Amino acid sequence: MRIGTFVLAAQFPGQGPGEALHRAVRSTEAAEESGLDSVWLAEHHFVPYGVCPSATTLAALLLGRTSRIRVGTAVSVLPNHHPVALAEQAALLHLTSGGRFSLGVGRGGPWVDLEVFGGGLDAYENGFPEALGLVLDWLREPRVAGRGERFGFREVAVVPRADELLEGPAGAGPGAAGPEVVVACTSPKSVRLAAGRALPMLLGMHCGDEEKAEMVALWRTAAREAGHPPEVVEGAAHVSAGVAQIEDGAGEATELLVKAMPGWLRQGLDAHVTVDGRHRVMRDPVAYTELLCGLHPVGPPRLAADRLAATAERTGITRFALLVEGSGDLAATEENVRRLGADVLPLLT
Repeated sequence: MRIGTFVLAAQFPGQGPGEALHRAVRSTEAAEESGLDSVWLAEHHFVPYGVCPSATTLAALLLGRTSRIRVGTAVSVLPNHHPVALAEQAALLHLTSGGRFSLGVGRGGPWVDLEVFGGGLDAYENGFPEALGLVLDWLREPRVAGRGERFGFREVAVVPRADELLEGPAGAGPGAAGPEVVVACTSPKSVRLAAGRALPMLLGMHCGDEEKAEMVALWRTAAREAGHPPEVVEGAAHVSAGVAQIEDGAGEATELLVKAMPGWLRQGLDAHVTVDGRHRVMRDPVAYTELLCGLHPVGPPRLAADRLAATAERTGITRFALLVEGSGDLAATEENVRRLGADVLPLLT
């Protein structure tokens, strides 16, 4: 069981972006100090839902401030990046961190980001498979050419090579072969895309265990159909996103989050603007918070450990990225991380 944190750098009402980013940095340092496995960084533009616009840039800072913990993006939004530029950054972080970086990529949403960064709606609706393929080629091959509909360029040398890591850390997984690549999956189409390339999935915190188990089963079926060997299919290290709030009582933990999170969700989600004016339906912030509290490790340590163990048993997923900043408060977030390490981890070993 590998327990990590999911960092949104959420800007709660009454806070500034600097406060949210400081909390993101401190919670990562606390995660390493507390013995957690990893930190996963979200990326958003133009909204207070999350004020980190570049997950790879923040990852570079946090890799420099830590020595053991794995740092990943959850996710770098591929339609807003040139895939070669993103792959270069991933290779750089992999090599300079001793193999502690994971590149999580996703399709994002139909937001105004697509207009600002020039990708356009087609990059969101149709361009993800081509861009993902180019990222993987760059991380695995010595020379790469762009031969797709969107990216066309002559063959160039890959510098630095992601497989030039001198010595990988113990338990690093990918080792010297290059950084781990994880795909955020929200639909059967994206599950099959990830499975076809034997890439582990990142599954969202809004999903319950039954839905996640179905997606893992679909991934395994599609991976086998793609010809991947049994050890690859069964050994895929998928990641489950969730929320964690460790308090002495279940009611205390839920009450804290229900008081704090809806204001952030309402402010943050309301700020999203679609690129084409399409209608979107926003979840009710209170009901959504209550849903998350019922699904995830929110409560005393024993309850939290039991919920994580139950998810692992039902889905086969043993890696977790848990949102720990739901209180919106720096001291409470640090204490939440500390209790995850001190009070919950020992119950899972």
